[in-house]
Amino acid sequence: MAAILELTGVCAHYGRIQALRDVSLHVDEGEIVTIIGANGAGKSTTLMTICGIVMASAGDVRYMGESIRDTRADLLPERGLCQVPEGRRIFPRLTVRENLDMGAFFRRDVDEIEADLGMVFRLFPVLFERRKQHGGTLSGGEQQMLAIARALMSRPKMLLLDEPSLGLSPMISQHIFRIIKNVNEERGMTILLVEQNANIALRLADRAYVLETGTVVMEDSAERMRENTDIKKAYLGQ
Repeated sequence: MAAILELTGVCAHYGRIQALRDVSLHVDEGEIVTIIGANGAGKSTTLMTICGIVMASAGDVRYMGESIRDTRADLLPERGLCQVPEGRRIFPRLTVRENLDMGAFFRRDVDEIEADLGMVFRLFPVLFERRKQHGGTLSGGEQQMLAIARALMSRPKMLLLDEPSLGLSPMISQHIFRIIKNVNEERGMTILLVEQNANIALRLADRAYVLETGTVVMEDSAERMRENTDIKKAYLGQ
């Protein structure tokens, strides 16, 4: 399969502090790829650099065969690349329905928007029940569902998910990951996942990268990664 996303020799800095060092990775169309690593390893920075929130200081980021290294972050959803950031970042003073409408703000295909609205309400029935509530009144799990649903309303080709289970109960986390697997299998959506729970991430993903201090130190299939003795000790609590 062709790579839908490719990073080549990417470096990134916060002031004088180098956060990413020569990061190269790729995500093929239809894959779920996960990045695992300790806190501060550069996982979220990698996603933010892909989206142009953090500017790459070296290397290149290519999406659908074209460089997006210098593309503004707000232009990427219209091109089919959408991030669900860590911390959800919903609009707390807008209703659930208004948050979902914001996900489709650049679209003009009204009939298809309504169809996608029905789709996200089927995936997340609680959002239909809460559709008139302000986003800020939802529970943490419901806000995470809303953040993912809002991203789906942009009809993305690729989703970047940053710590979707952070702060959620195991039951809600399992539901979130079932939805992620569903949109990958049923809609063919390509997904790059950053997730603190390496056990779940490696069971969900096709392939995985390990990031340490801003450097890719391992790449393999998720299945082989789960059986790797070093990975078991470092990230899987075994």
